[in-house]
Amino acid sequence: MTGPATPSRLRTQLPLLVWLVLVWMLLWGTLSWANLVSGAAVALLVTLLLPLPSTTGGTRVRLVGLLDFAGHFLLDLFVSGAQVAWLALRPGLRHSAIVRVQLRTNSDLVLTMVAEALSLVPGSLVLDLDREERSIAVHLLHVRDRDHVEQERADVLVVEARLIRAFGSAEDREALERDLAERGRRVEGTVP
Repeated sequence: MTGPATPSRLRTQLPLLVWLVLVWMLLWGTLSWANLVSGAAVALLVTLLLPLPSTTGGTRVRLVGLLDFAGHFLLDLFVSGAQVAWLALRPGLRHSAIVRVQLRTNSDLVLTMVAEALSLVPGSLVLDLDREERSIAVHLLHVRDRDHVEQERADVLVVEARLIRAFGSAEDREALERDLAERGRRVEGTVP
């Protein structure tokens, strides 16, 4: 059950109301005051009788992180597209792999965005996303050897890190920084 109408709840419902009125007017096919008023009435009735569950927090978009992700994503699209085209034209055997990667985020939004970003890049396809385990299974079109598989696994974590920096909560960013610090100590040999 949702609580009483508050200014913040009404502010979050306003885009939904506008969208419902717009859809109503498009369905009727004519722009008229009658359609506008009746659409507003229907939109209010729908949002009052069938309210959406309230959300906690909210997503804050960080512009620098978003630009970093977008730039690398576009580069990945271009490079991966060229690699897949070359694989299609080149004769010979290819080895593919399915890897499972343990992610660091608890955010449904970031998990979904990681899955979408990986599936949109040619040469990889998300097969499974386990919410409880925070893991993702990815099919890789072409791998050379085990080192290449590990590099691809690390690349999945890099995509996740970029998305956390662009859209992640404070908790997600702290978990990311802890994990990166831990991995750095392991590489330096200070952690067994």
